[in-house]
Amino acid sequence: MKEIFMKNNLIITFLICTIVSLTNVVLAHSYVVSNSKDSGDGSIRAAIENANKSAGANVIYIKSGNNIKILSSLSYTSTAPLFIYGQGQTIHAMDDFTILESTNGGDMSIHSLNFRGPGGFNIENRADLDGVGGKGILLNVRDNQYGMVKLVLNDVKVSDVANHGIHVSDCDVGATCGAGGGGAGGGSPASISVSLNNVVVDNVGQGMFDADGLRVDERDNGDLIASILNSSFTRVGADGVELDEGQAGSVIAQIENTSFNNNGYYCHPDILEAYLPEEDEGEFEDGQMTESAVPPAITGSPDDGCFEREVSLYDSGFVEEYEFGIDVDDGFDVDEAGPGDIYAEVTRSTIIGNWDEGLDFDEEQEGSINMTIIDTIALSNTDDGYKHSEEGPGNVSAFVINSSSEDNGGKGFVFEEEEAGNVMIMAQDVTTSNNDDSDGTGMELVQEDSGYGIVRSISSSIADGFDIEGVESIN
Repeated sequence: MKEIFMKNNLIITFLICTIVSLTNVVLAHSYVVSNSKDSGDGSIRAAIENANKSAGANVIYIKSGNNIKILSSLSYTSTAPLFIYGQGQTIHAMDDFTILESTNGGDMSIHSLNFRGPGGFNIENRADLDGVGGKGILLNVRDNQYGMVKLVLNDVKVSDVANHGIHVSDCDVGATCGAGGGGAGGGSPASISVSLNNVVVDNVGQGMFDADGLRVDERDNGDLIASILNSSFTRVGADGVELDEGQAGSVIAQIENTSFNNNGYYCHPDILEAYLPEEDEGEFEDGQMTESAVPPAITGSPDDGCFEREVSLYDSGFVEEYEFGIDVDDGFDVDEAGPGDIYAEVTRSTIIGNWDEGLDFDEEQEGSINMTIIDTIALSNTDDGYKHSEEGPGNVSAFVINSSSEDNGGKGFVFEEEEAGNVMIMAQDVTTSNNDDSDGTGMELVQEDSGYGIVRSISSSIADGFDIEGVESIN
């Protein structure tokens, strides 16, 4: 386990060095924004339009102290890096559209600038009925892009947009990409690096289904590298942060002093429960229930995409069980769907009041989950506080130090491996209580197939107990 911990630290060091290298780009062209007009000489739109014509890197300085109201998207179309330096101003979209977009894979580095949409969105006032829903910041990766695509945000706030607050998309199937696991769609061979420091994402993603605070979609070969420091993701309609890596590549994440609080409630149960069938679940003996007798998919609700419908059949074709559910979302969600690993370190962070899992990490094929959690709190999430699930051959290893999981509707901690692989968990100074509706599961550890499982708990208080399968305690 010591070797795993050292490997995690080496990965994080590589991440930091990669991101810092962006600041070494030689800036070839500079532009000054001298007024707060939507367009014309001295405006930010004019600066971006001039930068679009440049073959080299571009830097924009916003000198006007006033906030900027815009009437349409600011679109950067060059493949060269773009740097924008503000002084705390707000770019305010007066209607539902994406505020700033890099459409051709150009790196973006943005400092001391805020992005605000029109606001007022919810499931009963949707944005996607007459459009796709505007985002705060969008970076689209070219299909033929190589190397490392970089987004750097420092001292940035994104609020009140209908769709994703921040979106980096390396996926060729548009809005249907990255909605959970599976790795749908294709993309470029490039890797993606996202660096956020002192970033606030608040009240976004309330205008349509599955709209996150930060969404990164990485497809084809390439890794997804994320550094999120001193930031917050609150009141997001779907996941506070969703990192989706499909096909070959790993997810490498460093999270420090960041909050993921009160996210995932666009599909609000108080509004949608009335649309569930009277019998929303059932289990049956073989030959008892035909598939045609299962209640149909829900229609006519404020957003039918919010409902999950699962039907399991016996080999005979009769129904074994069915279940309907409302698709609320997580605080921090990572899906790694192809060959590759998850390396993550979460330090000095809070994960509070999210409407599904607090932290939800899933690795679906060949690869391992390597996790470090230090000085972090999961509190009052509707489902599990921390969930780690390895569905293919690979290990689940974690160091959990001076952290807690309390008052969650699901388990406090979950570490599960469904195929060949090992479960190796060390918990030191860890506290759990009142999880799983007081059903006695502070920590669930499962190894279902070949492999071994070990958990060591030191100076910890797992007041609501362990649920262990295929794992040995060596306390």
